[in-house]
Amino acid sequence: DMFPSGRRSGSGQSPHPGPAASAGGGAKRVAPMRVAAALFFLGFIMNGNADHPERQEVTPLPGSGWRLVTDGVMGGVSTGRLTQQQRAGRDCLCLQGEVRTENNGGFIQMALDLDDRLTALASRHDGIRLEVLGNGENYNLHLRTRDLWLPWQSYRAGFAATTTWQTVQLPFTAFRPYRTRQALRVDRLKRIGVIAIGRAFDADLCVAGLAFYRNPR
Repeated sequence: DMFPSGRRSGSGQSPHPGPAASAGGGAKRVAPMRVAAALFFLGFIMNGNADHPERQEVTPLPGSGWRLVTDGVMGGVSTGRLTQQQRAGRDCLCLQGEVRTENNGGFIQMALDLDDRLTALASRHDGIRLEVLGNGENYNLHLRTRDLWLPWQSYRAGFAATTTWQTVQLPFTAFRPYRTRQALRVDRLKRIGVIAIGRAFDADLCVAGLAFYRNPR
């Protein structure tokens, strides 16, 4: 299973978004999606690097296994949900909710734990590429490795999510360590999180594809 990326006629949210995970705290897993892998590849290649998209090696991440995590795991009161939807002609996975900063909280995220195979794949690539549509707010991509022990530690990069579909490309060199002195080792990557964090706001972020990319050598 991959993230869906096939285009359909019409626009807006599907009246039947499919299975959902929602929570006022903790973590829940969203059901797998059935999609066409070939279309997923095609969507990324067509919307890839502006210079030579056809020369990049792109390895999609699975669309199943993503789960919702909120600041409720540490006493926060943010609320969120993770649903399969259709937005502007694209099937996607959407993170929505209210980010609140009370009780030292302030985040909701969709997270994917990587197995050894995906970690090995990451180590052979140069960064992460996302196809996203949002509400004009800024969001983060957080990475965690086996070198981090405390829950607030991560490696972070930000991006703006416009109200139209766009491709965001984040090289691993763009990720900055947060509350750790350990340098990022991609060969020890264990979790990827797409996250709304840091301030009180309404989150609405949809992801139609997420992949590792490798620049031509």
